[in-house]
Amino acid sequence: MTGTAPARRRGRPPAAEAPPGDTRDRILRAAIDLFAEQGFHGTGVAEIGARADVQRGALYYHIGSKEELLWLILRDYTALMLTAAEHIVETDDPPVAKLRRLIRSHVRLIIDHQREVAIQLRDVGALAGARGAELQTLRDRIQHCWQRVIDDGQRSGALRSADHVVTNGILGMLNTVAFWYRPHGDRSPAQIADLLATTLLDGISTTTDPHTKG
Repeated sequence: MTGTAPARRRGRPPAAEAPPGDTRDRILRAAIDLFAEQGFHGTGVAEIGARADVQRGALYYHIGSKEELLWLILRDYTALMLTAAEHIVETDDPPVAKLRRLIRSHVRLIIDHQREVAIQLRDVGALAGARGAELQTLRDRIQHCWQRVIDDGQRSGALRSADHVVTNGILGMLNTVAFWYRPHGDRSPAQIADLLATTLLDGISTTTDPHTKG
């Protein structure tokens, strides 16, 4: 017997050796991939563990349940959207400029989190009780940001209507980008956001938006 230590295997360390944060991130990424591909109800816990290369016991140690995974996935990206919207609303820009920035920000985040948005649109009903209520509160706060800007726009005379139907319609239209956007399409995310912003603002603005010229 020699004193030479055995060579370590190359590549990703086993889950037991990986830092807890790395293991948790792998589990979340695996869950996002599988929920997006198969749906929440069509994905088993064992599949998530296998995709993340984590044993069942370790999986439950890091994440309590499949519903917990869904909650974390939807909460994290919704919180990002809320933070971005609140930042825009608190600026000194006029309402139409704020609305344009909200549209651009929303589209960019939807594209950056395309899988998470698709999961929410399809599987949000799987969240029950306090988690479902808390997620809905976050979504309501996002909508309130938009409604506040649209209300200000109507009061200033820049927008024709502040009806909640308009706000719901705009957000619903933008959210569906998650279903049809393809990263190798003929338009960049910024171009898509600008085209949608121009189309939407042309419909509700009382004057021509100078950003649409040229």
